[in-house]
Amino acid sequence: MAASLSGIVEEARLSARALRDYGESLFNPTVRLGVTGLSRAGKTVFITALIHGLIRGGRFPVFEAFASGRIARAQLSPQPDDGVPRFAYETHVRALVEERRWPSSTVDISELRLVIDYQRPNGAERTLTLDIVDYPGEWLLDLPLLDKSYEQWARESVALSREAPRAHLARDWHAHLGMLSAEAPADEQVTLRAAQLFTDYLRACRDERFAMSLLPPGRFLMPGNLAGSPALTFAPLDLPAEGSAKDGSLWAMMRRRYEAYKDIVVRPFFRDHFARLDRQIVLVDALAAFNAGPEALHDLEAALSGILTCFRVGRSTLLSALFRPRIDRILFAATKADHLHHTSHDRLEAVLRRAVDQAVAHAESTGAMIDVVALAAVRATREAMVARGRDKLPSLLGVPAAGESANGEIFDGNTEVATFPGDLPDDAAALFNGAEAFRGLSSNAAEATDFRFLRFRPPLLESNGGEPTLPHIRLDRALQFLIGDRLL
Repeated sequence: MAASLSGIVEEARLSARALRDYGESLFNPTVRLGVTGLSRAGKTVFITALIHGLIRGGRFPVFEAFASGRIARAQLSPQPDDGVPRFAYETHVRALVEERRWPSSTVDISELRLVIDYQRPNGAERTLTLDIVDYPGEWLLDLPLLDKSYEQWARESVALSREAPRAHLARDWHAHLGMLSAEAPADEQVTLRAAQLFTDYLRACRDERFAMSLLPPGRFLMPGNLAGSPALTFAPLDLPAEGSAKDGSLWAMMRRRYEAYKDIVVRPFFRDHFARLDRQIVLVDALAAFNAGPEALHDLEAALSGILTCFRVGRSTLLSALFRPRIDRILFAATKADHLHHTSHDRLEAVLRRAVDQAVAHAESTGAMIDVVALAAVRATREAMVARGRDKLPSLLGVPAAGESANGEIFDGNTEVATFPGDLPDDAAALFNGAEAFRGLSSNAAEATDFRFLRFRPPLLESNGGEPTLPHIRLDRALQFLIGDRLL
């Protein structure tokens, strides 16, 4: 009854917020675009390139309103939420254009408002406000915890940690877990140790050799100002099949802190930010999963399925806008397409589509529009045909980041090189079908893997006397899908 009452109160608060947002949008048409993705997927680069292109006049032939000249001006405006950090656009542009380095990763939520003055096809002048909400994908993976008890989460987490390749990475945590009894008296030092070892295990799973994606609770890997708080000091226990938590037990302590995590971290994020989104793009570093191997791809598939079930999707109506906002368009984007020759881009999209197929079928039945694209928000390479003996191979030209290595050579971060990344298989299933089909970093040395993608520096831009534009791959297609219909 208490849980039911809490849910009713939460829904009432969401409806009140939705009603206020709707009233404001009557006078100021607004789209709240959520941008998220798992670690190193390129969220910061995507937002920076999107804003830079609209403000500075990028090349967007597929973005109809921009290509046809109907967009008169796009400019930044103060964001409406005073309690949310501003997305550091100017700092990130300087990093990309002047310093030729990739901006730092997203570790917290941030916002930026872009006001677009445009002309409708009939000639009427209008304004659209685009509120961009940047948040870590790890936070999104926490939302399913709202519907799970501590006992359910603990059992699922322990079971998952005993599967390959996680079992090896969880060895130290498992050793400590084996010494604990859920019925033992609560002990702060025992809890601290368990939480630290559990966090170390999650961090090891995220290493590029394994590239696991399903890693809740997300704040354990990016605690921010909650580091060391009781709300982030808990861990799964190996619970008995029967029984319940007794007062004063370790089990009861872990369960209480798990519930505190949901109250302090997850629910406010859902209520204040996530539930207010209109459109969403989910950026995916599929290349990291390719590098790691089939287990990482299956883990990515499970994570993306979990992400999609978090969204309140469906066709947006007047009633839903007033009381229960829905996300009516979701774009899944495989980033870093510039690390592959264009002949493999369709195959990259096919792999991502395979990873989200099951969840997409349900979402599309609600009237939501969902698409998949392979893109590079900032293109760091060029394509060329390079002679190798009598053959000419389709290759990539770019400047690898300092310290990157290939075939025994370590790059200095200044020299342009030609690389041949190889072709993805025609059948996406080949990448998912086990070690015999594909060898990844999780089971082989870098030189023995089927795919090995170098990290390239941002390109050197030529201004030609004007403002330099950032080259991209299909960023305009993403814009057309996400907001093109709102500029008609």
